[in-house]
Amino acid sequence: MKLDWLRAHPEHCDTVATWLYRQFPYEFAEQALADWQAEFRAGQENGDWQMRIVLDEGRVLGCAGLARDDLPQRPELAPWLACVYVLPEMRGQGLAERLVESICATASERGHRSLYLHTHDRADYYAKRGWQMLERFQAWGGEHSLMIRQL
Repeated sequence: MKLDWLRAHPEHCDTVATWLYRQFPYEFAEQALADWQAEFRAGQENGDWQMRIVLDEGRVLGCAGLARDDLPQRPELAPWLACVYVLPEMRGQGLAERLVESICATASERGHRSLYLHTHDRADYYAKRGWQMLERFQAWGGEHSLMIRQL
């Protein structure tokens, strides 16, 4: 298994975008899948959604992104860890953690001192890995956590 940037494997763009669309439906309620796929594909080149992926013999197993903006309510915060996803059958092997650490390292290498994320159900997972709670907020019909990690 190896980590690489999605932009080097554009044949996987629509697949990864579809995973995210299904995993986080509350964020895409007003956007068609095809529109999100086009936005996501463009984001690999323009820097809006820089995605790391895990590949095994050409098969993509998971992803995590470094995003310029991932929470419309907080445009002053950046950059963001976003879109962490691992195929259900591949979970429990540390792939998400490898992806997250890769994104953190990239952000640090680019001169960022902190990284943000928001989650509706994984705050405990991130807290165990060095992320701190900044606040809880209401969005998309439920409670979410805004977290930060110092790099």
